[in-house]
Amino acid sequence: MTRRSFLKALSAGAVLGGASAGGIWAFLRQTKFGALPEGEALRRILASPHYADGVFHNELPTPILTDNSSFGVALVRSLVTKRVNPVPPGPLPSQRASLFSPDRAQDAVVWLGHSSFFIQLAGQRMLIDPVFSPYAAPVSFSTRAFAGATPYSPDDMPDIDCALISHDHWDHLDYPSMMALKPKIRNILCGLGTGAHFQRWGFSGNVIHEADWGDTFALGAGVRVHVTTARHYSGRSLTRNKALWAGFLLESPARRIFFSGDSGYGPHFAELGKRFGPVDLALLDCGQYNEDWRFIHMTPEEAARAADDMEARHLLPAHIGKFALARHPWDEPFRRMASASRNARFRLLTPIIGEMVNLTDPIPEYPRWWESPALSFPQNPL
Repeated sequence: MTRRSFLKALSAGAVLGGASAGGIWAFLRQTKFGALPEGEALRRILASPHYADGVFHNELPTPILTDNSSFGVALVRSLVTKRVNPVPPGPLPSQRASLFSPDRAQDAVVWLGHSSFFIQLAGQRMLIDPVFSPYAAPVSFSTRAFAGATPYSPDDMPDIDCALISHDHWDHLDYPSMMALKPKIRNILCGLGTGAHFQRWGFSGNVIHEADWGDTFALGAGVRVHVTTARHYSGRSLTRNKALWAGFLLESPARRIFFSGDSGYGPHFAELGKRFGPVDLALLDCGQYNEDWRFIHMTPEEAARAADDMEARHLLPAHIGKFALARHPWDEPFRRMASASRNARFRLLTPIIGEMVNLTDPIPEYPRWWESPALSFPQNPL
């Protein structure tokens, strides 16, 4: 969720609360906003080399807004900027396969839209940033998902060995989804400080595993999850950077899968390549970019460069195709990613939402579904 979306939601909450300070306070006190770390969790945060002056820091100087302007100025600039084709004209193509049935020996990835993924690796079933709600905001009328982009629900998920949460923004940590999934989740792996949200939501402390960049979490069947550096920020309300943002490198005896989380481009991708390359599949942030956010999100061209840095064999776009968080046309990231991948050493994978990618068998070519005539329409500005 962008700052713009949150401020719109906050304004709506203020109206509903009688436009009073008490109404805003009550709105922000709702359970879905989570909590700030305290006690033993806070003591571990204080020992992190990435934490100073009361907040987490990126390894490189990383302003949230490129020109260091205020959020008020950025909000006004966003509101007055003409937007062309921010949403598709009709439902996106999608599939809804059974995720209970795949043989556990089959390594597979299912893109669930935006940055949500179901992954089966060496028999371990994982969910990354599961968002099944048709919106990514504190209120249901803001940041709505594209039609057709939410074919699955928590009921469609099997038991999950580990849920991986990259950071606590609303388009990555969805309160209704996590609450519905609670009986199915055996472990949650997240950055330092993010566990406070789950504690407030009633998850058992035995389920929650907080990690710093460079930490490794062992699952069964020889699967290890390495918590990796990302270049972003965190916060579910007006308080920022009290929890750590991260990416994940999933390693089994047979293959490696990397998920960048939300991240701007940086030298950490080349460092990952030196340590883990070649990576079999890279799930990279390459949509919802904006010049204002140049340091905290990647353009498609930067994602292609990051895939090259990691010697990735395949690239599957993430942070894309479900929400209109930025000002670009909804299909522009796909078009630019296809262009940036031409003649690259990696193969670009573009399954539709819900389509299972079997990593055990040769991976087929996928059509450019965003170019379908059913999704074509005149260039009408919003």
